[in-house]
Amino acid sequence: MDFKVYAARAALHFWEEPCISGSSGSGAVFFSGCNMKCIFCQNREIALGKLGMEITVEKLSDIYLMLQDEGANNINLVTGTHYIPQIALSLCMAKEMGLHIPIVYNTSSYESVESLKLLDGLIDIYLPDLKYYSPDISKAYSSATDYFPVACKAIAEMYRQVGEPSFYEKDGEHLMKKGMIVRHLILPGNTKDSKKILRYLHETYGNSIFISIMNQYTPLSQVSEHPLLSRKVTENEYDKVVTFAEKIGIENGFIQEGEAADESFIPPFDFEGLLKNPYGDQ
Repeated sequence: MDFKVYAARAALHFWEEPCISGSSGSGAVFFSGCNMKCIFCQNREIALGKLGMEITVEKLSDIYLMLQDEGANNINLVTGTHYIPQIALSLCMAKEMGLHIPIVYNTSSYESVESLKLLDGLIDIYLPDLKYYSPDISKAYSSATDYFPVACKAIAEMYRQVGEPSFYEKDGEHLMKKGMIVRHLILPGNTKDSKKILRYLHETYGNSIFISIMNQYTPLSQVSEHPLLSRKVTENEYDKVVTFAEKIGIENGFIQEGEAADESFIPPFDFEGLLKNPYGDQ
């Protein structure tokens, strides 16, 4: 196995849920490549795997320690599905060298249970998406007809590993120590699908997880030929989904207020944090 990985950025990140980012930021490592092909992807330039810097597992473990020293609340592994063995090894190495902050695994959920088991005991917080309920929508937008059943099995495994949420106080902030936040990005014209996803999550996990209902969908140039995806989610669409969540009894949730669709949510993939490393230059 080639134990090198490709990444595009490793830096403090402030745009996650408040209990993840806090005021100090989440230490996000953005990996290059993705096993999904979402046509609306906001991180498209790295998701296609064409933009990335090659680093070793040793350097990856050093980067975690560097982010910890910079005050990160956690290490946030963004889209690392195709690097799970390397991630597992790098975390073991870093923990032996003093890594002690929570580890967040940030994923599309299009994962195999067998691969996720390699992370058992290494991940403190899972931050999975549950993108689609309908196989027709998941096929049209991500070429993944089986997305929902695959993602549901993966999320079940994630929950098995971390269980119910727990928190700790840091500088007056309530930060997550362990648990799962399932994200759902509402897409324009797809509120019925969103409601089915929320109902499934609540009926399956109740208030043992947090659900993040997101309205930050940003129509980028690559979706110009798709009428629905070429616009933002309306305020009315978002309100309908949030009202539904309240109606069915979801209590542990995050919502986004105001104008959230903005390209400012997309960080610059300029290899920050990868070029220099105080713990070595592997």
